[in-house]
Amino acid sequence: MTAVIHGEGLGKRYHRGLQVGGGLRHTLEDFVRSPIASLRRKKRETFWALKNVSLEVREGEVLGLIGRNGAGKTTLLKILSRITRPTTGWAEIHGRVGSLLEVGTGFHSELTGRENTFLSGAILGMSKAEIDRKFDEIVAFAELEKFIDTPVKHYSSGMYVRLAFAVAAHLEPEILLVDEVLAVGDINFQKKCLGKMGDVARAGRTVVLVSHQLNQMRRLAHRVVWIDSGSIRQDGPTHEVVSAYELAMARGDRDSGQSERGASSKAHFVRWEIAGSSENQRHVVATFGPVTIKFFVAVHTAITEGTHGVALYNADRQLVWGSAAYNIDLAAGKQSLCHSLPSLPLRPGSYSWLVSLYDSSEKIDVWDCNPEMLIATEPVTHPRDEWSGFLNLPGKFSICPEDGKSA
Repeated sequence: MTAVIHGEGLGKRYHRGLQVGGGLRHTLEDFVRSPIASLRRKKRETFWALKNVSLEVREGEVLGLIGRNGAGKTTLLKILSRITRPTTGWAEIHGRVGSLLEVGTGFHSELTGRENTFLSGAILGMSKAEIDRKFDEIVAFAELEKFIDTPVKHYSSGMYVRLAFAVAAHLEPEILLVDEVLAVGDINFQKKCLGKMGDVARAGRTVVLVSHQLNQMRRLAHRVVWIDSGSIRQDGPTHEVVSAYELAMARGDRDSGQSERGASSKAHFVRWEIAGSSENQRHVVATFGPVTIKFFVAVHTAITEGTHGVALYNADRQLVWGSAAYNIDLAAGKQSLCHSLPSLPLRPGSYSWLVSLYDSSEKIDVWDCNPEMLIATEPVTHPRDEWSGFLNLPGKFSICPEDGKSA
């Protein structure tokens, strides 16, 4: 596939804290009073929202952008959509671009929903004929058939954003730039928005999507770029980058939680892996089927009446599962401690194992395993993060017939 978006060394510098309304006179007075202080002050009043960002997006690819608020995601989209010019670097785009950066762009409170549909559509680049052709579909999507000829100043906030998104979502560009617009409206409308974006992605259009809803990213994006403090921190497969971001956000500045290793010379844990996995997927669970976890121990002195504990934690350091084996004997040499589970139906993301080994009451070793385990199964839970829970159970829904029995 050919690249339709190519950016090299993109940077954007902004000014902040500048006084507004002082005019040329006050600027000159400040400079005459203290030229050096004036220059230093102006130098401090600039910051880089984006720094040396290079990326490439191929035709038909859905690229996700994630990162903290203020990391530079929206600035990058504004550069790609030509709303703002980069301070450094360059970007080229091949194809018709549609931008969903701010829902409601071009709406006027005194105009009706019908009039605003045509006004906003024209601002977003749709022709009158195109809006005419899609008008009924837009109104039905927004669920505003009864209010379409009412001035939008009488709309509730939910009605307003539903119509705004409906207009923007019915663009048919070759390249679509989307900035956190899938969180509008109520739960049912959000599902509809997510489905619409899924249709756009399946239609083979190129999409660059910003969202803080990481489950949405897992469902829609082929690849994810993590932007941190204006620079690219990680670029790769969706499940890897999203899980790394989740883990970093959950931990903050906390260390990886390494427990102090036992001082005993009898044995120590050396590594762990998922049995039967490929060479580059040793710590990734990608299926809903049975899973066997193997913890490798170097035993220097035979252990009798040993106790082995294992615990699984999520990225928030909440205990998900734990177990223990008692009265185990380990001969000197390399040993494998295996835990076979019928499945690990956990929400996609990063998890960590904590394992321990005791000989009678003597602590031999306690290890907070590295690297973390990555659950990379397809998300089948609620699309909103706050309703997706801990488990990722592939359940089935149906409408059951009445059995004829009273409750």
